[in-house]
Amino acid sequence: MTTSQLLQEQKPGAARRVGHPGIALTVIAACQLMVVLDATIVNIALPHIQDALAFSTTDLTWVVSAYTLTFGGLLLLGARAGDILGRRRVFMAGILLFTFASLLGGLSQEPWQLLAARALQGVGGAIASPTSLALITTTFPEGPERNRAFGVFAAVSAGGGAIGLLAGGMLTDWLDWRWVLFVNVPIGLLIAFLAPVYISESERHPGRFDIAGALTSTTGMAALVYGFIRASEDGWRDGLTLGSFGAAVVLLVAFVLIELRAREPITPLRMFADRNRSGTYVIMLSLAAAMFGMFFYIVLFVQNVLGYSAIKAGLAFLPVTFAIAVGAGLSQRFLPTLGPKPFMMTGSALVVTGLVWQTFITPDSSYLGGVLGPMLVFGFGMGLNFVTATVTAVSGVAQHEAGAASGLLNAMQQVGGSLGLSILTTVFGSASTDEAKKQLPKFLAGGTPEQQAQFAKTHQLPAPWGHEVLAHGISAAFVPAAAMAGLAFLTAWLVIRVRKSDLDALAGTSGPAIG
Repeated sequence: MTTSQLLQEQKPGAARRVGHPGIALTVIAACQLMVVLDATIVNIALPHIQDALAFSTTDLTWVVSAYTLTFGGLLLLGARAGDILGRRRVFMAGILLFTFASLLGGLSQEPWQLLAARALQGVGGAIASPTSLALITTTFPEGPERNRAFGVFAAVSAGGGAIGLLAGGMLTDWLDWRWVLFVNVPIGLLIAFLAPVYISESERHPGRFDIAGALTSTTGMAALVYGFIRASEDGWRDGLTLGSFGAAVVLLVAFVLIELRAREPITPLRMFADRNRSGTYVIMLSLAAAMFGMFFYIVLFVQNVLGYSAIKAGLAFLPVTFAIAVGAGLSQRFLPTLGPKPFMMTGSALVVTGLVWQTFITPDSSYLGGVLGPMLVFGFGMGLNFVTATVTAVSGVAQHEAGAASGLLNAMQQVGGSLGLSILTTVFGSASTDEAKKQLPKFLAGGTPEQQAQFAKTHQLPAPWGHEVLAHGISAAFVPAAAMAGLAFLTAWLVIRVRKSDLDALAGTSGPAIG
């Protein structure tokens, strides 16, 4: 053991075993995978959950929304807690809370019990996720070593959704829907056990919690997410929808005013003074909005139109994970040489291309002919962007603000995905309703008596008329998704600038600034 390792061991909060960066990164990435995966692993099991706990179709949406709202709304608070209390300590607390909530969810016997557990899972994820990214900045030195760690972290974050769909299908078909929650328990306990062994505690920065900022940012983002979700279900003129948007505006404006005056703000607004970092946040918000929509609607298409089982639908997404990994690997390798802008522009352009391609989807589209190609283009573009955005967002940030910077990046991804999916769902609902009106006379003229009797009970058009409705709605939903990705491209083109000093920092060297 070297002298430096002995000295590190003697520090309070030091890892009990030093010199194992690979294991430390595995622990951090495993946490992120578990948190990201949980946003989608439950989706495949929703029909089974509905039957087991007698959810109505409307209430079933809250199985997803309860997690999304608390996770997106509390990310900034979780990041701040890591800065003040110590990132490893907060990381472990978040993991244990997430694990406990998963156990409660798997044991649920009533709908309210599952919804409460899902909300508690979101709280645990909001505490653990931003501190896991911040732990990379304190565990790995800035330069190529940290970039490689960010590459692994970003690939896990980007691919976790697809992995969750596959894992959800396998667990649901082979075991029971409860295992999509139970599976987190042994993984979470193992992470909590290994964290103090291989990860050192970060330096604590004494201070006070910005309670007013935390409350207004959390409730403001939650109201904004709820407003879009409500709009997708009850329309834009619904009183609660309008009230939620109004409350979100008031709360978020109050949050900005509080942060401008606070002595120790939860989110230092000076971070937005850097145009590259601000542009990166916009890009992440826009691309996450498109990504959530792509996963959600292609899952509907392959299961409801192509007739795939839950497991087969999960397997259909594996090529996307591969494409994301390839893109992430290329950007991680060449980022120090080329800088962020080429990857952000190229990646966003590919995402736009993939989404525009998916607007041509029809009931006659096959997986190989109409789904796989655009998904691969989309996935490769997302891979180019995820590593680049992750590195750019925290590059040059002071150590004591790394938690806030990473928390804001995570919040942009989660809230962007939630809001984007809700907007796409509103477009989908309008387009599918219009198409259903066109298909209804055709069904009444050509449907069998058995089909018409079933329609009278469910008000759902059977195939092939129902496939026309679903495909038309999905095609329409990808139009705003492509527009969101287009915003990311414009931001990369017009906002992101590359300076020699930025490239030197990414390469782990120093040199004079030239721009």
